[in-house]
Amino acid sequence: MLLVSRAVTAQLCQGSLGDPIVNITFGSGANPGPQLSAAATNYQYFSSDCPNDGFYTVRNSTSACFGNSWHTLNTDHTGNSNGYFMLVNASILPSAFYLDTVKGLCGNTTYEFAAWVTNVMLQSACNGNGNKPNLTFSIEKTDGTKLQTYNSGDIPSQSSPVWQQFGFFFTTPSSVSDIVLRIFNNAPGGCGNDLALDDITFRPCGPKLTPSITGNISTTASVCQGIATSFTFTCSVSPGFNNPVFQWQQSINNGVWTDIAGQTTTSLTRNFPATTAIGNYSFRLSASEIGNANSLQCRVVSIPLIVDVNANPVPAATSNGPACEGSTLLLTATGGTKYAWTGVNNFLATGSPAAINSIQQMQAGKYYVLVTDSNGCKNIDSTIVLVNPTPVAGTSFKTVTICTGDATQLSASGGTLYSWTPAAGLSAALVSNPIASPAITTQYVVTVSNQFACADTAAVLVNVNEKPTANAGPDKTIIKGRPVTLSGTATGQSVIYSWSPSLYLDDAQIIQPIATPPADINYVLTVTSANGCGIATDAMHIFVYNDIYIPTAFSPNGDGLNETWKIPALAAFPTFELTVFNRYGQLVFKNKNNNLPWDGTYKGQPAPAGAYVYNINLHQFPGILKGTVMIVR
Repeated sequence: MLLVSRAVTAQLCQGSLGDPIVNITFGSGANPGPQLSAAATNYQYFSSDCPNDGFYTVRNSTSACFGNSWHTLNTDHTGNSNGYFMLVNASILPSAFYLDTVKGLCGNTTYEFAAWVTNVMLQSACNGNGNKPNLTFSIEKTDGTKLQTYNSGDIPSQSSPVWQQFGFFFTTPSSVSDIVLRIFNNAPGGCGNDLALDDITFRPCGPKLTPSITGNISTTASVCQGIATSFTFTCSVSPGFNNPVFQWQQSINNGVWTDIAGQTTTSLTRNFPATTAIGNYSFRLSASEIGNANSLQCRVVSIPLIVDVNANPVPAATSNGPACEGSTLLLTATGGTKYAWTGVNNFLATGSPAAINSIQQMQAGKYYVLVTDSNGCKNIDSTIVLVNPTPVAGTSFKTVTICTGDATQLSASGGTLYSWTPAAGLSAALVSNPIASPAITTQYVVTVSNQFACADTAAVLVNVNEKPTANAGPDKTIIKGRPVTLSGTATGQSVIYSWSPSLYLDDAQIIQPIATPPADINYVLTVTSANGCGIATDAMHIFVYNDIYIPTAFSPNGDGLNETWKIPALAAFPTFELTVFNRYGQLVFKNKNNNLPWDGTYKGQPAPAGAYVYNINLHQFPGILKGTVMIVR
């Protein structure tokens, strides 16, 4: 749960305060804390959380007491999870719940009393009508005479815990050195009026002391180790003391404050030689009335003026070297916030890392970095940069052309180690002269390295030309006098086509010429690679029929003669459709675009001997052919 602290400043010291002469924090540790002395309270001690009316406990936390009607406090008012506070459940009748006698005060001196209080009740508790703590703080002589009182008024509950500082100041009579603090709860107990109390302090209060460091706008100054310097501290003092005396004090590394002998004016000059140890040096001016000069309990003090003697940075300069010539070298430093580099050939750069692009051997040498930290302190480090030579990769040729399935030997030079990519098609990838037989055109890149692991690359392009292939296409069937287009195909690069013989072709040098032979003929397609990758050939046959001959009978009787009814010339009509019907008009055979013979069966059984009617639609001239065919058994 969020804790908020808020000071009620109207009654607090408006000048400067001294060190606390009383600082009651109730201590720290595990729960529960120890009970207070009998003189401190007339309430009864409760050793667990959530005390009842008229009881108190000392805790470093309290958790949702009384059915979650109290706030949960996880720390004391300073945020210390182990710090104790006094947890009070007020008695039914108004009464004093805290008493303390403070001894050794200075007479005729103004003091500030302050304490931190929080109402632990939730706003919703007691149906929103819980009793609110109402405290009277009273400073009295030991005989009961009141010197000063202050009333807090009702301390309201909050949506989350709020620590409030209540305080006031009082002046002791000249003859009084001991006083009594009494904290009285004016509100009744019952539902509400529950609180936590922490950090009760008494501090001398006097004129406002406003210190400064000459030439510095801040109350803190820094110096770097090994640099001699001096600072002058001054302090202005507002009215408040009749006859003030002053004393400068010093604290080293937040230690005990001690008087600086002889420094009793409002100005102080301190030298910091180069040998001054690293650390925190704090100075403040204390002031009191002349009669109380020797009593620390009577002094007020200024806020500290601080001189930090800072250690110089411990830089570390490195590089990613040794570098290969032509590569990028990175100079890296640590230990600061700013980096300034100098080096070979008047090199200048800032930052980390700093880059030297395409470094050359003439740039090898020592590089220095001036490192500055957040305090402005500086130190220098260096690093030595080595630059190794880079090989020059070479190949015996840049490009070569081979045919599919052939090989060529590559050759590289310039280093001691070689690596070719891609490895596909190579006899070996880690030699200078592999045999290359790629299936397709491939660019091979060789990485050439020397003994320093520096590398260069070169490339060889191996062009692969396909060896030619020839396909003269399927055999053709035509009726004499009619043309047909040959269905030749070929593969390869830069190929030349030729048909032989060239007779009856419209162009023997193209892949699919038109042929009009008068009789059966064989044609051979020759495909020649113009770039020397060989020759391929293939042949086809053209069947030439004078007319469409349709047999009038066949005898599918198993004697091997005239077993099927076939019309070879129909192959010249790629879109023909043939149908055969029996005497009952039933379709017994059909052939469309596929010149298969009829074997004389119908539904898998031999068709009866006799006459069958056929119809042939050629879908071109001469149109439809009709007639009969006899099956002879």
